[in-house]
Amino acid sequence: MALLSIKNLSVTYHSAGRQVRALRGVTFDIKEGESIGIVGESGSGKSTMIMALLRLLSKNSAEITGEVLFDGKELISLDDEELFKMRWEEMALVFQKSMNALSPVHKIGVFMCDIYRIHKQDISKKDARKRIEELLALVNLPPRVYDLYPHELSGGMMQRVSIALSLMFNPKLLILDEATTALDVVTQSQILKEIVALEEKLGITRMMITHDMSVVASSCKNVAVLYAGCLLELGSTQEVLVEPLHPYTQGLIKSFPVFGKGAHQPLQSISGSLPDLASPPEGCIFAPRCDRACDICRQSVPQLRDYGQGRFAACHFVGGECYA
Repeated sequence: MALLSIKNLSVTYHSAGRQVRALRGVTFDIKEGESIGIVGESGSGKSTMIMALLRLLSKNSAEITGEVLFDGKELISLDDEELFKMRWEEMALVFQKSMNALSPVHKIGVFMCDIYRIHKQDISKKDARKRIEELLALVNLPPRVYDLYPHELSGGMMQRVSIALSLMFNPKLLILDEATTALDVVTQSQILKEIVALEEKLGITRMMITHDMSVVASSCKNVAVLYAGCLLELGSTQEVLVEPLHPYTQGLIKSFPVFGKGAHQPLQSISGSLPDLASPPEGCIFAPRCDRACDICRQSVPQLRDYGQGRFAACHFVGGECYA
């Protein structure tokens, strides 16, 4: 049974008389205990999707349609009070910039305790501090961090604090939005290992947003590829990275350096740029940048098709055969 089921999720921003379709009909499931990486270049709709799931988008500027079922509850229509209880306790988010997620004028311990006691109002300050120190130890931070301000920590330590904050109530779903992007590769590797270890230890289901294919390859069981607000490919990480079905996924992989024996291959870029989402092209959203595009691609929108064993792709031509 899926812990999170997303069906035809779309987000349209209304700004200056324009309608920007930032997300278009995204559909996929995440089973309990699994991990999935959401990849795609900047502007593909990754963060918009997360903000829509958690209902953090402004109602005045963003219109959300579709269905999002989390543990049997429909999130899009859920009232604010119930949604407040679910955030942090059942669904938690690690933000992209940890410095912006922490209070610069409060010590780490005070900040975390305040959040903890808002949700657990019958907990004493002493018990709250004990819980916070346990969380800091869980992400390999010393007790002294409790009494430090964010500016006194390194980037890696602040990211660990953000992860500890997200694990405060042992959520069922942990979402990481570019959580390791600003870190050096050594710190990134350490934090990824800790995240995977915590996931196995606590039985957490994880969704990781990133543009770094190596992050997905080393830490996620499944991968979903977004482009210009559309889901183009979905499947197990190993299969998608070894034998991608969609031309866009193939381009992403070819543009990423491969290290190791026999890996001396020139990098290839994807020509062109993302389309204007206020006036997207007809047909396949990737057609203007695709070397294989033909007339049917420019006229008809390809549907996300099931190719067996959990492999999905939205392309008229897979394996040289037209499915239009």
